[in-house]
Amino acid sequence: MLLEREDVNPNQTITEYGQTPLSWATRNGYEEIVKILLERGGVNPDQPDTLYGRTPLSWAAESGNQEIVKILLEREDINPDHSDALYGRTPLSWAAAKGNQVVVATLLEREDINPDQPDTKYGQTPLSWAAENGHEGVVKMLLERGGVNPERVDTFCGQAPLSWAAEHGHEGVVKMLLEREDVNPDHPDTRCGRTPLSWAAGSGHEGVVKMLLERKDVNFDQADIQHSRTPLSWAADRGHERIVKLLMERKYDRTAMPDSVNQPPQPAAPLGA
Repeated sequence: MLLEREDVNPNQTITEYGQTPLSWATRNGYEEIVKILLERGGVNPDQPDTLYGRTPLSWAAESGNQEIVKILLEREDINPDHSDALYGRTPLSWAAAKGNQVVVATLLEREDINPDQPDTKYGQTPLSWAAENGHEGVVKMLLERGGVNPERVDTFCGQAPLSWAAEHGHEGVVKMLLEREDVNPDHPDTRCGRTPLSWAAGSGHEGVVKMLLERKDVNFDQADIQHSRTPLSWAADRGHERIVKLLMERKYDRTAMPDSVNQPPQPAAPLGA
């Protein structure tokens, strides 16, 4: 009824948020209203709001509204890889962080979408966000897509996806990443120099610690560069007794020591020699 009136602006924004009626409809999942608005002339389907700089597609992707995403992607006047103004995140980034697998799959079908685009605020890629939040299905899809670097670090902490997954105890994601040859299981972040094992030990994630300790290419006694603390130190400080026990057992397991440590002690050189 309102759209039948000539004195109603179908693209009117609200001063506080700067969102159009289409933006509100996509954000809340009102598919039929989205269709009605898109059929009306004078509606910009790609207009970002003024508060966050997010487009209707961005809101729909985060909310997981698959049908609305498809409707918007069918239009030629939509930029499917539009980065918002506040965080610099694309619709794929928002969908990946929320674990909206169907929406992620729909977006990844597009050739005009960068699947490895980092946001401008934290420098996290869609894979980084999905790994941090433990969305295994999304991580799997992104790893199978060409052009995704599983070792790309963010600009906030300098953490790789494995580091984020280890810190938050997402065992399924950690397992997936450890199975890849192009992932360094002992990659220290660039800001604090903490490894995935350090983050997992400090956060009390026993299952992740066990997985990492099974790897011979993980240094279980690596100190970080910011605090000079080892995984054992972090675990002890946080009171994670079972992890302390695991690390102590590994520390005194001579079969796990480097060859140089297992060499018999050499006689001291004579004084004055």
